[in-house]
Amino acid sequence: DTRPPRSVDTATGRGLTALMRIDSHHHVWDLAVREQSWIEGDAMAPLLRTFAMDDLRPSLRAAGIDGTVLVQTVPVAAETPEILDIALAAPEVVGVVGWLDLESDGCAESLAGLRAHAGARYLVAIRDLAQFKPDPTWLARPDVIARLRWLGEEGIPYDLLTLPPQLPAAIEAVRACPGTSFVMDHLSKPYIARGELEPWATQMRSLAALPNVVVKVSGMFTEAAWGTWEPDDFRPYFRVLLEAFGPARIQFGSDWPVCLLSATYEQTIDVMEELMAGEDLSDTECEAIWSGTARRTYGLQLAG
Repeated sequence: DTRPPRSVDTATGRGLTALMRIDSHHHVWDLAVREQSWIEGDAMAPLLRTFAMDDLRPSLRAAGIDGTVLVQTVPVAAETPEILDIALAAPEVVGVVGWLDLESDGCAESLAGLRAHAGARYLVAIRDLAQFKPDPTWLARPDVIARLRWLGEEGIPYDLLTLPPQLPAAIEAVRACPGTSFVMDHLSKPYIARGELEPWATQMRSLAALPNVVVKVSGMFTEAAWGTWEPDDFRPYFRVLLEAFGPARIQFGSDWPVCLLSATYEQTIDVMEELMAGEDLSDTECEAIWSGTARRTYGLQLAG
């Protein structure tokens, strides 16, 4: 193990030798393979290059990250097999969130194809990109709910990627699919730069009242004021999550390399530590946020 010794700050859990850290949300992409059509405008230009595991690896080691979950980025069927290939080659990757077109009648066939892949054991969840659907109620459509129920029958969690106006539909979908496990990505992207808590906070409490959903503390930095945010900008949102979900239903994710628009990888770790240190969290609760929730929800298999 070449990672540096961890600190003894038990408020963050770093003093626990058994504490495992999982980054439950990051991406890679190769622009020589395909474009990332969602990267638009001058502000997003720093993302217009290839990002590979080799680029992330030094930061993972420095932060003491034991495993990562690699998440799809584009609605292209060929991408998920490619990132399963990456999981086979990269020892850090312990899970993959892949893509399926939930509007397609070929969903079952597509899933069967992924399960036939050599890296199928890494497929821990599916998501479709609800954030980019023109209909804000898309997640609540009967055909989509039917497919979400089907994923539950197949034993596959579903990652929710939504904006605040899509939260009511997400709540409806989670309520309608009690047999499916859901993971809310990026806190549903609240308006942190504007300091707005409502109606997001009320809606997140409604979501948390449903037992079959957990939330990722990820993607916060790109929703804050780029370059001028302070750690305390995130605290009200984190406290809503702690109150509503509890540590046992919260997991950490960096959202690298998208986070680089507003924060380094190291800052995503440092701010998480600072937020956790400001709360009265037990060692067990720290462990849940850093790895336990992700391990349980995604069924991740790690030694230790």
